[in-house]
Amino acid sequence: AATTAAATATAAAATAAAATAAAAAAATAAAATAVATTAAATAAAAATAAAAAAAAAATAAAAAATAAAALAALRTISVKVRSAAPLSSVVQSALTHSFGLFDFQGLVFEEERPPPPNRAPLAPMLEFVSAQTGLPVVAVGGGSSLGREPQESGSIYLQFTCSTALQLEVIFEVLEEYDWTAFSVVTTRHHGYEDFLAMVEGTTDGSFIGWEIKSVVVLNVTDDPGGTRTKRLLKDNEAQVRLLYCSLEEAELVFRAAWASGQAGPSHMWFAVGPALSGLGLEGLPKALFAIRPQGWRDEPRRRIAKGVSVLTHGAMALRRDLGDHLGFRDVFCCNHVSSFLSPHRYFTNISIGGRDYSFNSDGYLSKPLLDVISYINGRGWEEVGWWENGHLRLRHHPWSRYGSFLKPLDDSQHLRVVTLEERPFVIVEPADPGTSSCIRDSVPCRMPVNGSGPMKHCCKGFCIDVLKRLAKNVGFTYDLYLVTNGRHGKNIDGEWNGMVGEVVSKRADMAIGSLTINEERSEVVEFSVPFVETGISVMVSRSNGTVSPSAFLEPYSPAVWVMMFVMCLSVVAVTVFIFEFFSPVGYNRSLQTAKKTGGSKFTIGKSVWLLWALVFNNSVPVENPRGTTSKIMVLVWAFFAVIFLASYTANLAAFMIQEEYIDTVSGLSDKKFQQPTEQYPPLRFGTVPNGSTEENIRSNYPNMHQYMIRNNQKGVEEAIDNLKTGKLDAFIYDAAVLNYMARKDEGCKVMTIGSGKVFATTGYGIALHKNSRWKRPLDLALLQLVGDDEIDMLERLWLSGICHNDKIEVMSSKLDIDNMAGVFYMLLVAMGLSLLVFAWEHLVYWKLRHCVKRSGKMDFLLALSRVSLALHLGMKRATPASTLCYPDPLPGFPVGPFSPSSLFFRLNSSCSYLYNSSFYE
Repeated sequence: AATTAAATATAAAATAAAATAAAAAAATAAAATAVATTAAATAAAAATAAAAAAAAAATAAAAAATAAAALAALRTISVKVRSAAPLSSVVQSALTHSFGLFDFQGLVFEEERPPPPNRAPLAPMLEFVSAQTGLPVVAVGGGSSLGREPQESGSIYLQFTCSTALQLEVIFEVLEEYDWTAFSVVTTRHHGYEDFLAMVEGTTDGSFIGWEIKSVVVLNVTDDPGGTRTKRLLKDNEAQVRLLYCSLEEAELVFRAAWASGQAGPSHMWFAVGPALSGLGLEGLPKALFAIRPQGWRDEPRRRIAKGVSVLTHGAMALRRDLGDHLGFRDVFCCNHVSSFLSPHRYFTNISIGGRDYSFNSDGYLSKPLLDVISYINGRGWEEVGWWENGHLRLRHHPWSRYGSFLKPLDDSQHLRVVTLEERPFVIVEPADPGTSSCIRDSVPCRMPVNGSGPMKHCCKGFCIDVLKRLAKNVGFTYDLYLVTNGRHGKNIDGEWNGMVGEVVSKRADMAIGSLTINEERSEVVEFSVPFVETGISVMVSRSNGTVSPSAFLEPYSPAVWVMMFVMCLSVVAVTVFIFEFFSPVGYNRSLQTAKKTGGSKFTIGKSVWLLWALVFNNSVPVENPRGTTSKIMVLVWAFFAVIFLASYTANLAAFMIQEEYIDTVSGLSDKKFQQPTEQYPPLRFGTVPNGSTEENIRSNYPNMHQYMIRNNQKGVEEAIDNLKTGKLDAFIYDAAVLNYMARKDEGCKVMTIGSGKVFATTGYGIALHKNSRWKRPLDLALLQLVGDDEIDMLERLWLSGICHNDKIEVMSSKLDIDNMAGVFYMLLVAMGLSLLVFAWEHLVYWKLRHCVKRSGKMDFLLALSRVSLALHLGMKRATPASTLCYPDPLPGFPVGPFSPSSLFFRLNSSCSYLYNSSFYE
């Protein structure tokens, strides 16, 4: 096989052989091809061209019990032609000469460079030959075959390269990953440019990404020798991402005009599609240039030809296994075996070479291609920056990080290096997708430098990232986003700034965006934009579940009300009802007349209290109702009072039975709880995250407070929230915007900011720039426009809102727990304990103490005297016959008879049995 890249003619042979051993027989076939080339032997002599024809020889030797090996031979034929002859004529002549001598199985075609515009491309002619002869043609190189769509019906034209449609698919995945949604199309009138434009339009119209084609520039470089018109059209093109479709010769002119018009710097991304970079050997390429190539693009032509011969060998073997050893592709085509030879491509659908799949689809392209995303590095040439396999794009590193050394300012005026810091929800850092090594739609790539290795790939999203994307689009700049590693927001340590502010001060970054608070010290070294988020200092505390007091069931009323109710009102009303009933003419007045009824009921003071108690709590217990009208009226009034009392108690009980939350409040950083934390017990534990504006503010204004809180400083917000929940920290002082977000997003709403998000030392977030930066005014205007268009409010609702609220917690009904009813159970246990004590005291008095008390005659006399006075007062003047009465034993020192003290006392109790003995009086 010979190639056309060298100045002298070279010939190389590539062979592929396969052997099959079986019980019956084994047959093998090897096919090899050679392509014609022209080369000059001397500058003035005729050129020689070699056209190689492949001979297919099949040997079969086998017996029923032995295995045979087949040997495939490749023969190279050299044909001398004149240099003036067109290349297509040379190849056609060589093929015509070889067809009569050898049994061809296919043709392998390698073309390193496309022909000049005045020469016809070779690929269409070879495809025509395949359509006319039935021979498979394998295009293993670039040239005119790169990105070419098959045109001839019935041809078997197989390509190792990828189609233009597949190149566009990979390019659009790269654009999507880096959020380059706006681009322009630059094309010449090269063959197939209309199909290319239709593919671009079809891809963008059918996508949900929101692609924006800024312009379509159609160049005619052949009619513009000086490139004046080309330079003007390129300069008027506002898009920074360009898709270029043209021939190799036209690409040289386009890139020359791009450099002359300032469109070839690192801020302008060029993606070459089709044959524009088929040779990859151009000079003066742009700094940001990408292309899509099949893997193996660095291989020598001989190696690619060998793979093509192997593909033909596998196809020929599959054909002979199907139709017989004596037939080839030409035989089948010429004999018109259409019934058995429905699709010639099916013999190339299951090929594996060196562990890689080389199967082809019906369009003649590899079914599972492996593509490389290559980028041109100034001074180093072409390098792979990623690859595409099975529909997934993977990038080894960010393409833009290849232009200029890492952490050094770029010289391009429109490309900015932006530093940021992870802090939810303003900047959220996530790893790239492990399957595709790409970022999702809402995130942008951001890199994190690692000591001793290249930058690690991450994906950044969040409130500030969305602001950055809108600013880049409105102001018009590209950016390289990376994460700060040496500190946090920025602090001046021994005269040297670290963090994001330090990156801008040292000019390693052109811009810093994130949760960067504007303060006076930072404003002295960097230039801040107008604030786009209002913030300050706030305090976060844990939202305690609280406890229910054991006396919660008593809290609907104040202690004074309970005392008035059960000590004053109940006692007074009970005595009142008893007195009314006692003196009522029809009531149970304990007169001596009641003794006429044996076992008559007595309305005592105890029964009055029991009646009123039952009415209060609606207990259906046996009670003795009064008979007197006055007493009944008093009981009804008490019943009405009990209804009002009980209804009011029930209505307010639920509010006191829920768990009460204790939320500490402070008036500001100067509050006594912060300034003198040790004076309260236990001492208040509070802290913040060091190296930030919050710590600097406290250190400057409250040095004693700062000295105390150093021991409780936290590494980050997440750690502080965990410590608040576990009780290791009482209060966390930090940026208000961050704390409000974390409180709203907290799972279970366990933390909150005091005072409904009260903010102290109000300030805002700003974008840090170099002093006297030319970007300040455009960024200020763009930020004010975002605020005026309510885009900032929309982003705040998207990123900063949550389900938890400080000022109002939604109350949901739930079952009462044991904690809610603990006080009632405690009261019941206390009552049971007191009952046991009374029970023990009762038995103690009855069985022990009553025998130890000495009888007192004086007490008996006073008791009898009181009974006599009572009987006389009630008007008991008629004596009862002695025969009908039962007299108790006479009291000592008193006479016996119906009017004795014992008899009077006996009548008062209306009993005809001996109820009271001497022990009762004791």
